[in-house]
Amino acid sequence: MNEDNTQAIQALKDVALESIKEQRRARRWGIFFKLFFVAYLLIALFALIGTGASDSNLTAAKEITAVVDINGVIMDGASASGELVNPALKEAFENEKTKGVILRINSPGGSPVQSGIINDEIRRLKAAHKDIPVYAVVSDLCASGGYYIAVAADNIYADKASIVGSIGVRMDNFGAVELMEKLGVERRLYTAGANKGMLDPFLPENETQVQHVHNMLNTTHQQFINVVKEGRGERLQNNPDIFSGLFWTGEDALKLGLIDGIGSDAYVARELIKAEEMVNFTTEKDLLQRLSERVETSVQALISLDAAPRTVLR
Repeated sequence: MNEDNTQAIQALKDVALESIKEQRRARRWGIFFKLFFVAYLLIALFALIGTGASDSNLTAAKEITAVVDINGVIMDGASASGELVNPALKEAFENEKTKGVILRINSPGGSPVQSGIINDEIRRLKAAHKDIPVYAVVSDLCASGGYYIAVAADNIYADKASIVGSIGVRMDNFGAVELMEKLGVERRLYTAGANKGMLDPFLPENETQVQHVHNMLNTTHQQFINVVKEGRGERLQNNPDIFSGLFWTGEDALKLGLIDGIGSDAYVARELIKAEEMVNFTTEKDLLQRLSERVETSVQALISLDAAPRTVLR
């Protein structure tokens, strides 16, 4: 019995020791992963803070090609907004090393207001810095509002497979009148002003109000057409499809005069501007702005469908 007891006690000791060792290993791995996570957050934070750094003194090159990105949907509060893009453009033009500016565009379009604000600023800076050429370079997509911005450049280049065009205006809405009737739901809307409830998706369309919207869209479309014609001039082919909302590959866009050549940003910097060193002047949102934007997006998702729909260039 004593021998059995001794073996049992030893076995318990072994189990206890192994348990202690396992706990120590778990603690060590826990500490490791915590430190790794903290390090990751610090690296991400420094990366966010450092993103968009445009100090050309970081390069030894005497002349640079300044790059400003137009990425994503063009709208107020987004990265592609006048509030962020225009200061970056100003900094790019005013840098003493800048030999040329590239607008690197990858956008499906967006707000005609924000697109117009950026277009106006580009033309203002071109007039103030006549010795600095401006090129728009398309990556995947330069549609609608993106193209509205691009035509402010002296020349536009794209990949042969890039999507270019979509010169038109749209306003999205839906109608659920018949669905409401089938469900037996009555829409009760109280307004002050005969047209305050126009375009309500739960009420029948009013032809007078619909015509008013069409007139507004046509006016915005004509403004878009005028900007494109002013920017492209005689380079545009006499083809009515250009302003119909259609879009084309870069190869076909070149034939229509929508762009001036096939080439990448590196090609433009090296062969046309003759300053191969590219420095990105794009202003990025900081961490707090990005977090607040996510919160704002979540809140907007809860806003009533009664809100007036937006006019967009896309």
